Amino acid sequence: MTQHVSIETHGACVDFPIFDAKSRSLKKAFLGKAGGSIGRNDSDVVVVEALKDITLSLKEGDRVGLVGHNGAGKSTLLRLLSGIYEPTRGSARIRGRVAPVFDLGVGMDPEISGYENIIIRGLFLGQTRKQMLAKMDEIAEFTELGEYLSMPLRTYSTGMRVRVAMGVVTSIDPEILLLDEGIGAVDAEFMKKARIRLQKLVERSGILVFASHSNEFLAQLCDSAMWIDHGQVRMHGEIEDVVRAYEGPEAASHVARTIAEIAAEKAGVARGEGA
Repeated sequence: MTQHVSIETHGACVDFPIFDAKSRSLKKAFLGKAGGSIGRNDSDVVVVEALKDITLSLKEGDRVGLVGHNGAGKSTLLRLLSGIYEPTRGSARIRGRVAPVFDLGVGMDPEISGYENIIIRGLFLGQTRKQMLAKMDEIAEFTELGEYLSMPLRTYSTGMRVRVAMGVVTSIDPEILLLDEGIGAVDAEFMKKARIRLQKLVERSGILVFASHSNEFLAQLCDSAMWIDHGQVRMHGEIEDVVRAYEGPEAASHVARTIAEIAAEKAGVARGEGA
């Protein structure tokens, strides 16, 4: 892992222009309902202010969880940090190799086999063909799909596709891991196995920024949290404190219990290793 891995943003904003919002009534409707998230740029074009004044400083070892309601700006922030979006105003400087994991289906072709999709998905995440071929057996074993991997992806159920995508994602060694919890449609036993691999993936990564709806998952993978609301950072700090502010004391208590359980489990493992 290189030592220069970092994320620095200063007053970063991301605006999306709405070019068809020219009529006065449409502007009025947008501006009236938006609560400050709709404005106009210098050319008097109506814009959606997706992110506003985002200032971040993350270094190697940081594990940040993003919380907030759907549409709050979590996914937009991940796309800004990945370089998919450029800041409209302000700056964003990312140092390190980024592995963006937003949509598990991106980079997969329904007409080719599972094996071929493993390679293509790996290339999409910055791996070489040689690296993916070396990992093929281990990924295939993780998916538990057997001979299905020789068949076209279009013959797979959603859950089977998720297995392939998860197998690839959790095999890489990213410097900066940008993870959106678009995980579902798999059985509980497989999800447990996938979470263990995700934890190991996080341990191998330099920086993690993780958008999640699961406080338990957040507590397992992150050491701080950031509350995004209407495209702005409302709060950044300890996971328990941020969850309390966002969801209330009951959710915060659950997070505290989860963190305590993880700490106790790690302490038990350490004692076992030392015995």
